[in-house]
Amino acid sequence: MDALLETIPDARDGLTRTERIILYVLHETQRELKGRNVPTVMLYGRVVEYVNISEAELHVYLDRLGVRGG
Repeated sequence: MDALLETIPDARDGLTRTERIILYVLHETQRELKGRNVPTVMLYGRVVEYVNISEAELHVYLDRLGVRGG
């Protein structure tokens, strides 16, 4: 049941719990790096502290969210 809740978009903005976590971690890491780009490996290492996803899954989420490398 818990895995199902991970995939259901929130009615407020259409983001899933995992997408929301990724965006939160990305934002916090960018603040820590004073606005610089966040390396994907660094982001992945921090995201897996919250959710169990593979690096390939993270890339799929980042593509879906429109997050692009610089």
